[in-house]
Amino acid sequence: MQQRISKMLLEIGAVFLSPDKPFTWASGIKSPVYCDNRLVLTAPKVRDEVEKGLAELIKIHFSQVEVLMGTATAGIAHAAIAASILNLPVGYVRSSSKGHGRGNQIEGRIEKGQKAVVVEDLISTASSCIDVVETLRNADVQVLGVVSIFTYGMKKGLENLQKANITNYSLSNFDTLIQVAANEGFIEPSDTYRLLKFRENPSDESWIKQV
Repeated sequence: MQQRISKMLLEIGAVFLSPDKPFTWASGIKSPVYCDNRLVLTAPKVRDEVEKGLAELIKIHFSQVEVLMGTATAGIAHAAIAASILNLPVGYVRSSSKGHGRGNQIEGRIEKGQKAVVVEDLISTASSCIDVVETLRNADVQVLGVVSIFTYGMKKGLENLQKANITNYSLSNFDTLIQVAANEGFIEPSDTYRLLKFRENPSDESWIKQV
């Protein structure tokens, strides 16, 4: 499944690899990869595979789930579609409380002690995902874990998840994706080492100079 989803993400440009002309993240880090999983929603066949895949991950790893909670904003649609497949209630968590109305940060009906799974589209450092989980925990919600479409598998992200005692299962990951990209001609096979070097330490730009 990881290989199939990775190929689909590459084909629709949801994940775009450019080792020779890196992108610049908001943090200033030079990156050979750009990920926009919002494009999944505009590709019905891929969307169908992704949402069924997320639902399957939830059934396999978190069978006791009672409600799905999406991350704002990218995870909301995926949580809603997966919840429809699984016939589960769904809500989402804002990045901060509303400044009007009831001032909610957690949207949707959820009860104390309820077992929730968080649906995320992309995990890099995992900071936003952890914020969502902590918000739910502070509301006495039992978070079973996280499912996501894509994870970079960065050391910092894995360490952050471990420290926060959060288990994540992803449909695809960086290592699988670049191997599929090399096999399918999206990148040169010789580029895989450079990309793995970036994944190991995004702040180290020596991978850019390697050929």
